[in-house]
Amino acid sequence: MSKTMAAMTAAFTVMICASMAWADASAGDVCAAKLTPDGKAIYAAVVAANPTSQTLRDVVEHQTRELAMADRISRDTARNNAVAAADCVRARLN
Repeated sequence: MSKTMAAMTAAFTVMICASMAWADASAGDVCAAKLTPDGKAIYAAVVAANPTSQTLRDVVEHQTRELAMADRISRDTARNNAVAAADCVRARLN
């Protein structure tokens, strides 16, 4: 009986964690919908790079620089858009 309860508890915990992860991704995506087109490009690039909370700043900086150097986003507003995109990615990670 105790093994069955342990297995059920473990399965329930996994389901809860999975639903929490989905909610976080959803929060980030809702936030990203409000970004400028350049901010959305940065957000998409950063999410594709799959950062952690510890690597977020470096990943945002790297992806923003890559997009700006390739003339895919405006260099004039890159910093402001990167900050806004990072906030949305942070919402996704939390």
